[in-house]
Amino acid sequence: MNGKRIMKNEYDNEQFFDAYAQMSRSKGGLDAAGEWHQLKPLFPTLQGKKVLDLGCGYGWHCKYAAEKGAEQVLGIDLSEKMIETAKSRNGDSRIEYRVCGIEEYEYPENRWDCVISNLALHYIRDIEWVFQKVNRTLKPHGVFILNIEHPVFTSGVGQDWIYTKDGKPQYWPIDNYFMPGERKTHFLGCEVVKQHHTLTQILMGLLNHGFTLDTVEEAEPSQEMMHVPGMADELRRPMMLLIKAIAK
Repeated sequence: MNGKRIMKNEYDNEQFFDAYAQMSRSKGGLDAAGEWHQLKPLFPTLQGKKVLDLGCGYGWHCKYAAEKGAEQVLGIDLSEKMIETAKSRNGDSRIEYRVCGIEEYEYPENRWDCVISNLALHYIRDIEWVFQKVNRTLKPHGVFILNIEHPVFTSGVGQDWIYTKDGKPQYWPIDNYFMPGERKTHFLGCEVVKQHHTLTQILMGLLNHGFTLDTVEEAEPSQEMMHVPGMADELRRPMMLLIKAIAK
């Protein structure tokens, strides 16, 4: 891995960014995210800690870390529009926001107590390179919390349902599961390029690069969110994989 930027940055496309801003999680923050009730308990005590957020987006997790007493927070994102929004909506004197790709960050050794990456690593081709760098930049026994699109989701054909004639989701098709790599999908009216990784690649990648696994969970929306349109269908196949890993 040479730090080459391989992610097409759809998030600075004005049409895409405007559509993204209309999503419920964009408007409502963490409480509007269907996986937050599972992701939140994975966070360690952050009082006085130093936190890095890889692919910080609007900065919701950065602001959460600051509210929980983190001493220093750095949020990086490839999108200038995301960083601008993070600064305006989730700014704090303890948070630095920086336009920087996950592959471009320097990962200084033994620097952070906790590293977060929420819904960003499925854009990265060489995920094991990231695991190696995160392990390097964490302090001993530091915590890595990641939420990545589930391999069942990324291996979905077109990453969409097969629909009945009247437009109802019938089933979720999977193909080429053991063929990792680029997947082109359509999301919010734009072509989006993602990277498919198998479950073995993700879990063994962490174990092979100096982590122990504390928690592995598949995102399952709570009953309180079943009123949200389409949320009930999230119980039919996993969309996200949540992991808490500890650096040795």
